[in-house]
Amino acid sequence: MERVSCYIDGFNLYHAIDSVGKNHLKWIDLRRLATMFLDSSIHELNGVYYFSAFATWRSEAYKRHREYVRALKTAGVTPVMSEFYEKRNRCRNCNSSWIEHEEKQSDVKIALWMIDDAYQDKYDRALLISRDSDLSPAVRLLHSRFPEKKVYVIAPPNRRHSKALAKTVPRKNLRTIKEVHLARSLFGEKVLSSDGQIAATRPVKYTPI
Repeated sequence: MERVSCYIDGFNLYHAIDSVGKNHLKWIDLRRLATMFLDSSIHELNGVYYFSAFATWRSEAYKRHREYVRALKTAGVTPVMSEFYEKRNRCRNCNSSWIEHEEKQSDVKIALWMIDDAYQDKYDRALLISRDSDLSPAVRLLHSRFPEKKVYVIAPPNRRHSKALAKTVPRKNLRTIKEVHLARSLFGEKVLSSDGQIAATRPVKYTPI
């Protein structure tokens, strides 16, 4: 069996799904999504890693995100959370200022996890769900150190592959998430733990129409 690990850029995926215009598709089981690109007869999915950060200043979004992370943990997905940093901007014309929030570290963590897992020989094939060109150097380094390991780059829905990232793998190793993949990978309304207890409940905003 070929061992597989999956590394998911949570922000890339969330904003891509948002562009589809169907909120219920955000309540997605990422482990099940990864299996859409595998053959269970020859592939063994070992690790699924979700890289994101909590927008703590947005109370309702923060609450939904925490519920989602609980669901992911129950499904065997490992969340790797980063942080948002405040950034003050100022208008040169009127001199007014405002605070913006910028997510940091996720792309660096994805790169580190992929390379560190390769050194620990945790996978034969890596699935990278992202279109962030900043990950291109990491994939090139991975290929140079571990030419026997395969990397598949999977573009989020409604998004084209990053040209820089697409150049790091053979064309046959490029995939794209389609809406049907999302629809077939959704959690139910209640996500149960191994002992039958309710671990997470689908937010009302994600109720299918």
